[in-house]
Amino acid sequence: MRKVTLLLTCLFLLGIAAANAQTRRVSGNVVGADDGKPIPGVSILVKGTTLGTISDLDGKFTLNVPNTAKTLVFSFVGMNSQDVDITGKSTVTVSMKSSATEMDEVVVT
Repeated sequence: MRKVTLLLTCLFLLGIAAANAQTRRVSGNVVGADDGKPIPGVSILVKGTTLGTISDLDGKFTLNVPNTAKTLVFSFVGMNSQDVDITGKSTVTVSMKSSATEMDEVVVT
């Protein structure tokens, strides 16, 4: 009985180790392109999945991504969404540009 319990425990621990080996950590910060200040609350998603996070008050983020992940998608209200290649990278710095547009005229009724 002891051998069976030991064998099952070893298989369980190997399964956990294998699951952890299939991810890697990507971190970085998000700043504004015009002033270089950090942007808090930016949505960061692994493209094609539901894995994601948001940047903190200093514009920094950390995300565990699958080893097969190649692109992160950064989006924020009032900014252009940006796809960033993370192949072989563990840290990234993203400069987000404003998506401000000018209106020709406003009609008030």
